[in-house]
Amino acid sequence: MSTALPTPPEPASVRDDEAWERLYLERTWAPKKGLIGWLSEVHHTEIGKRYIITAFVFFLLGGVEALLMRWQLSGPEKQLMGPDLYNQVFTMHGSTMMFLFAVPMMEGVGLYLVPLMIGTRNAAFPRLNAFGYWTYLIGGVLLYGGFLLNVGPDAGWFSYVPLAGPQYSPGKRVDIWAQMITFTELAGLAGAVNLIVTVFKHRAPGMSLNRMPLFVWAMLVKSFMVVFAMPAVMVASTCLAMDRLIGTHFFNPAEGGDALLWQHLFWFFGHPEVYIIFIPALGMLSSILAVFTRRQVFGYLPVVLSMVSIGFIGFGLWVHHMFATGLPQLGQSFFTAASLMVALPSGVQIFCWLATLWGGRLWLRLPLYWVLAFFAVFVTGGLSGVMLGTYSVDQQVHDTYFVVAHFHYVLIGGAVFPLFGGLYYWFPKLTGRMLGERLGKWNFWTFFIGFNLTFFPLHHLGMMGMPRRVYTYGVDRGWQSLNLLATAGAVIMAVSITLLLLNIFWSLKRGEVAGNDPWGADTLEWSTTSPPPSYNFLHLPTVRGRYARWTAAEDQPVVTGVRSDRKEVLVTRLLDAAPDHRAELPGPTLWPLWVALATGVMFVMVIFTPWGIVVGGVLLFITLTGWFWPRPPYKEELAPEQPS
Repeated sequence: MSTALPTPPEPASVRDDEAWERLYLERTWAPKKGLIGWLSEVHHTEIGKRYIITAFVFFLLGGVEALLMRWQLSGPEKQLMGPDLYNQVFTMHGSTMMFLFAVPMMEGVGLYLVPLMIGTRNAAFPRLNAFGYWTYLIGGVLLYGGFLLNVGPDAGWFSYVPLAGPQYSPGKRVDIWAQMITFTELAGLAGAVNLIVTVFKHRAPGMSLNRMPLFVWAMLVKSFMVVFAMPAVMVASTCLAMDRLIGTHFFNPAEGGDALLWQHLFWFFGHPEVYIIFIPALGMLSSILAVFTRRQVFGYLPVVLSMVSIGFIGFGLWVHHMFATGLPQLGQSFFTAASLMVALPSGVQIFCWLATLWGGRLWLRLPLYWVLAFFAVFVTGGLSGVMLGTYSVDQQVHDTYFVVAHFHYVLIGGAVFPLFGGLYYWFPKLTGRMLGERLGKWNFWTFFIGFNLTFFPLHHLGMMGMPRRVYTYGVDRGWQSLNLLATAGAVIMAVSITLLLLNIFWSLKRGEVAGNDPWGADTLEWSTTSPPPSYNFLHLPTVRGRYARWTAAEDQPVVTGVRSDRKEVLVTRLLDAAPDHRAELPGPTLWPLWVALATGVMFVMVIFTPWGIVVGGVLLFITLTGWFWPRPPYKEELAPEQPS
């Protein structure tokens, strides 16, 4: 049976080739309507927006949990929460921010922007994209469903054994955490594979590897890190679940297992995850700097090599999280050296960005505010990181609030500040409207002040000996004033996020219409409408320089010969992006949702019974068969004697 589109009737207003092209593209790429259409959507802009919105909701939930913790610690012997609820809340906060907000948010931004930046019409594997989102959503709902039913995890976002083992954590709390990990990491892997193939094979002609935008480079490095890091934690969480469900002996010393094995596996993932969150933010920062300094980023090659170096070195640092476990001194010295070495490529990037600012014509708009604040906050966190990377200092402040202060300066400074800058920068592309400038400045200043009020005092609390993960403390400790100051800062941050939400909702209704390119930007996503149409580009673009729009000729050619009555894209070669062949992408379908639900049934059932593997396996076989069932070819592609 042929699936080719019927010839559309010729409307009176459509007379030229471009209008016909647009009409065909709209008909070919338009999303299906109704609930079924929404559930079966596979286009990268829609999936990317769903990731971004869902991750932002989890960010708000994680923020509420942080406020509850700060309120509990604002004074000695507070009774807002008991120890059991506090353990659940701080575990939920850490797990939410690391697994449900930070990585998925970066994934969503990448999935939305990368195909637009490289000039193609969709990601390489649209259905895998949709499967990844549904899997991520199921994992998040599982975690919060358990929390609402008083089965929230309570062993920390790292779930160290033997605390997380069956002996010290009976019940199903840790099992829910372990399965949430499996869901979210599976989604992360799906997104990473998609981005790698999209970047390597779907770039616009002329966009050779050395002409790719820095944000695309950042997402490529981040995706490779996901591919190598996340299987470690998936294996670890699966082994933990098996220890708890069927009595295997991976981590139980009494049965011949090794508790430190868990820490090795977890931190082999956990430390690279910091860079998985951080590197995309570096790409956002480079994009913003180029536009708001009106010049090319100084040192394109050193910046790219620095990101690649961080990607490699990031896998050699995990043991500095385990300095207190009694490692041999020779090993400690090597991992101390590696921990200090990662500061070198970070320093190279900072130098390149400062040189860009130095030689540029600064256009002081809100995206640049967040970038400038990044330098102050991130460098502070980086310096305390160098301190913690040395064995001797780590021994003194291990598991104190000094560590909490450090990683919040690095993660919020290194990822959230650039992310908010990126939100103000790309909001016009996503919605077609500008965010309000006045509310935006209030949002920025309250967040910057509140952040430093919250986390800078934690350095001092750590050096005064306040340990992490305590739900209260005595009056005689002398920690009250600094904790109260930190809580006041957290309240100001909450006000700031409220202002941001007000700005978003107001701007969606009444914000200034943005047009295609309100910033005069250099990358290809700004050459199409805001928001982009369902087919991204009327004509697939070509590129002749690193800054595609700034270096384009007046008569810059476009790609021709790609069919507009099918979901066709141009596949290009890896190194030079020369045209190779055309490929047709699959359209909307419900199968990714069914496969994600079957995966969910298997993982959730396994929490209670090993038979979940059997039931889930059968469901997966059925749904995967439906997903990959071959479709008949187009009628015109059949030989005359073949039936259609």
